[in-house]
Amino acid sequence: MNRFRSTKLCRKCSSPALPFFVVFFVAGVSAYLTWLTLTYSGVGKIELIAGSVGVFLAVGATLLHYVVSCMKRHCRHDQAPEHR
Repeated sequence: MNRFRSTKLCRKCSSPALPFFVVFFVAGVSAYLTWLTLTYSGVGKIELIAGSVGVFLAVGATLLHYVVSCMKRHCRHDQAPEHR
């Protein structure tokens, strides 16, 4: 069962930083929009910080899982040249 490969990426797939930067950027923008929405709603400081951090972590973890799984799925570096 080669369906569940290890969670490590090969060196060629793990070197580009752009997908991980995009994940960080989208999570940051989502947290900022949450911060603005909660600020205008008039919630307290603790709820404001907790909500924004929660959104940042939830969006970041979801997108990070998606990016890593797509990189593993489309990685062709471990195959022999005759299988490409």
